[in-house]
Amino acid sequence: MNKPLPLLLVTGIAFGCNFPLAKLAVAAGVNPAIWAIVICLGAGLALLAVANLFEDAPAVPGIFRYALISGFISNVVPLFLTFAAIPHIGSGLAAILVALSPVTTALLSILLKVRPPTALGLLGIGFGLAGALLIIIARNAGFDATETRWLLLAMLIPVFLGFGNVYRSWAWPRGAGPMRLGAMVNLAAVLPLAVAGYAWNGLDPWPLLGVPWLVLIQLAASTVMYLTFFRLQAVGGPTYLSQIGYVAAVLSVAIGMLFLGESFPAMVWAGVAVVAIGIGLSTLAQVRAARLAR
Repeated sequence: MNKPLPLLLVTGIAFGCNFPLAKLAVAAGVNPAIWAIVICLGAGLALLAVANLFEDAPAVPGIFRYALISGFISNVVPLFLTFAAIPHIGSGLAAILVALSPVTTALLSILLKVRPPTALGLLGIGFGLAGALLIIIARNAGFDATETRWLLLAMLIPVFLGFGNVYRSWAWPRGAGPMRLGAMVNLAAVLPLAVAGYAWNGLDPWPLLGVPWLVLIQLAASTVMYLTFFRLQAVGGPTYLSQIGYVAAVLSVAIGMLFLGESFPAMVWAGVAVVAIGIGLSTLAQVRAARLAR
């Protein structure tokens, strides 16, 4: 599967599952860093198995440096901050901050000249952001003003996501396959997350035993996400990839309607429509760029 739109939808849906799953896990007493380790270790091992079956393993200079830097920027900091901040600022505000990552990614792509978006692509990003904000605001972010320090820390989430998206395209080691690269990036994040978890509240894995079904669902979701994530990076570039946050915002509506019995005001459905327009414009920009490159 090498088409940008299906890759974006699959990756975004799997990514969107992280928010409700993390909220449930942290509420059950799981250390945020340990939950992030579950994601990175599980996905890393799964991707490594797939890479050993379907990808060659050439000697690629710089791949270990790439994995360490990318793992820290893309996985360690954003995952830990997101899962740690959700109990304090709510999943709605966390989703808003993640939804800002396409904007930071586009700005950095333009500044650093790493597959910068076209004017049509920027228009799509703007529509997607507007739609995502409509959805999240209409569903109420539930922010407690007493947790301002957590909000300030969480503001780093879209910054690190943007840098990670751009860095992965800019420094992609020549000859490295997406599955093997994804495995190494995820596995490289495990040790720093373990250090962060120990410093945060100790590395106590026992709460995981109380939510085995949650662990299994998270492992499945993160494995599916990373199976397509690095392929989407290679095919769509950093800015298009970053729009998985918009897909995740729409997914939150579907989860609420199908599993939580929620009903939504017209503003939410307007947001869904605007997100769809934005993704459509961005996909059209990708198609046009691919034609011009031939």
